[in-house]
Amino acid sequence: MIDEVLVASFLAAAVRVATPLLLAALGELLVERGGMINLGIEGAMLAGALGGALGASGGGVWLGAGSAMLAGALTATVFAWVAIGLRGDQIIAGTAVTLGAVGITGVIFREAFGAVGPGLTLPTFRPLRLPLLSDLPLLGEALFAQPAPTYVAALLVPLCWWALFRTHWGLSLRAAGEAPEAATATGVPVRRLRATATLLGGVLAGLGGGTLVLAQVGTFAEKMTAGRGFIAIAIVVLGRWHPVWVLGASLLFGLATALQFLFQAAGLRAPYQLFLMLPYGLALLALAGGMGRSRAPEALGRG
Repeated sequence: MIDEVLVASFLAAAVRVATPLLLAALGELLVERGGMINLGIEGAMLAGALGGALGASGGGVWLGAGSAMLAGALTATVFAWVAIGLRGDQIIAGTAVTLGAVGITGVIFREAFGAVGPGLTLPTFRPLRLPLLSDLPLLGEALFAQPAPTYVAALLVPLCWWALFRTHWGLSLRAAGEAPEAATATGVPVRRLRATATLLGGVLAGLGGGTLVLAQVGTFAEKMTAGRGFIAIAIVVLGRWHPVWVLGASLLFGLATALQFLFQAAGLRAPYQLFLMLPYGLALLALAGGMGRSRAPEALGRG
């Protein structure tokens, strides 16, 4: 029998799981609104996870968060240099960045932590309980007793909406993603806007990776992002390139991932691998079904 406490714990876990996906997806949303597609977001998340681990081991969780954002920005800089500066193929550049991040983070991790790496324990963000709201049944624990990165991610949703749809910068970025030639003709600095969006996307992806370490597992492992960057890209598609819908899609993926905990706690007899594959199966469905019902930025991926 599934009781109220178990459901509340399930919802809280879903929100925690959704947080790094939401951060990365909001970053990718900005990139794709400018007409770029960055498959290197997976590498930026992995770099952010390692950056968070290095920073937290030396100076606490906030230094870890800053280091995670810096690592994500550095990774995005490499992609921007190749894809925008050198006009390289975006898909190849993003793939190369991710593969490079897998190797580099592995080497740095082993050099930094050596034999103690597998048993590494790091400080993590503690849940911040909002007075009164956190005592609400079911949703109180899920929405108002979360670590700081969750509240940051929630605040970024309206901020991204405002930046994209209520500022001149957002209008110019969307123009760069829809008709870059026409935007250039009217004086819009398309390449500079795309580079800025790519760096912002890297910062958010890095923070998403850092959140995995600093607000969830409290340690680092090689390849620990396990495809979450690619799921973030699917979330952008499912979210129809809009911040509010991206929030909803992120929560949907968070629920799908947290189902494994609920089913196992309820005593459901099924292979645990079935639960682990749920978010990835959902990502495939999103990419297969979402593209036909929503319109991507016209110049997406065209360089």
